[in-house]
Amino acid sequence: MRITCPHCGSRGLTEFSQQGDASPLRPDDGAGEAAWVDFVHFRDNPRGEHRELWQHVLGCRTWLVVTRDTATHAILRVEPAADVRGRPRGRT
Repeated sequence: MRITCPHCGSRGLTEFSQQGDASPLRPDDGAGEAAWVDFVHFRDNPRGEHRELWQHVLGCRTWLVVTRDTATHAILRVEPAADVRGRPRGRT
């Protein structure tokens, strides 16, 4: 599998580190213990289009949001995480 870094171009998967689901929102400071348990321990395992957080660790070290199809592993979009930060999260 190859990922196209917006800064470095197409690179092999071994240059990147997958950090998990890009959709969970951090609970507010006043959130109770149950909200934090859900945030830390529970994740959906969807089939189909899914946004994930990756880092180009052996390249420019940029954090990326990679949208890929979990059934086919096809990469649909790669965006710098800083560009995605202000948009609503979740399945796209």
